Amino acid sequence: MILKEELKTLLHLCQTPDDLEIAKNVIYRYHAENRNVAFGDFKFGPLFMRLCYELDLDVPALELLKDQTLHGFFSDSTSFNILMDMLFKKGHYESALEVLVEMKKQHVKFIKDTYLLAFAVCYKLNSPESCKICTNLLEEAQLKGESMPKRAYCFAVAFALKQNDVVKAQSLYSQIMNRENRLCCNLNILIQAKSGALEDLLQTLEAALDMGNSRLVKRTEFSEQVLATVRQELEENSVFRARLEDICAKLQASGQVTKLTLDDMLCQTPYQKKHHIQLLKQKQVSHRTFRPLQSALLSE
Repeated sequence: MILKEELKTLLHLCQTPDDLEIAKNVIYRYHAENRNVAFGDFKFGPLFMRLCYELDLDVPALELLKDQTLHGFFSDSTSFNILMDMLFKKGHYESALEVLVEMKKQHVKFIKDTYLLAFAVCYKLNSPESCKICTNLLEEAQLKGESMPKRAYCFAVAFALKQNDVVKAQSLYSQIMNRENRLCCNLNILIQAKSGALEDLLQTLEAALDMGNSRLVKRTEFSEQVLATVRQELEENSVFRARLEDICAKLQASGQVTKLTLDDMLCQTPYQKKHHIQLLKQKQVSHRTFRPLQSALLSE
């Protein structure tokens, strides 16, 4: 009988696709032997999926995930999310949607990362089917009272704009709590342009230009692609178009125009500051003895 620690060691030792084939056979046997045995807290699914991620093997990963004989082996959301992320990065959006459908079919709980990946996949597919899936997921999450990451809402807003549903885009945008970042600012001016709120649009751009004059305030950047779309919307309005060109020239001169597209901003990994020094300071007192920690590392 294959023990849990033996399978864990085997998966950690895999380094090649051939090793993975051996691991797959062991997984089938292990699952058959332990189907009715409580595995405890350890989940093999994420470990196997990370291995497939490292070896760039999305096809066997998808095959095993959908195999009914392994039902219950991939019972956690992390396994599905890792595979969806891998397929999304490779541009295999249809396969990523299959993973989402399979996750739903196996009644695996959706977490924040799942919603983010789901909306990103639907946005990239840009089809009536993916639009319906995105809408249903959003409604289900809201009915359950589940919170979603801001980036997921941004994908939903951008998707609605792609579908020329400005009313829906406005409604979704209003549900974003903090709208001060670059992505939200670019989505906002697109919504204003497509909804015909031209005066509000120009005021938004002028306000960003005024903020750019201060060294103490972070400058808002606008995408060249987004500004080009705004120009198209104002093409027939000569008065507003002249004001827009003047503002855009000033934004360009102040370094507030970026070559990043809206897609680039949506798919960009958010930067998170890690306050290592602050964390060290928090741990200068022992939780066990309540005495100061004597450490050369901390003293440095």
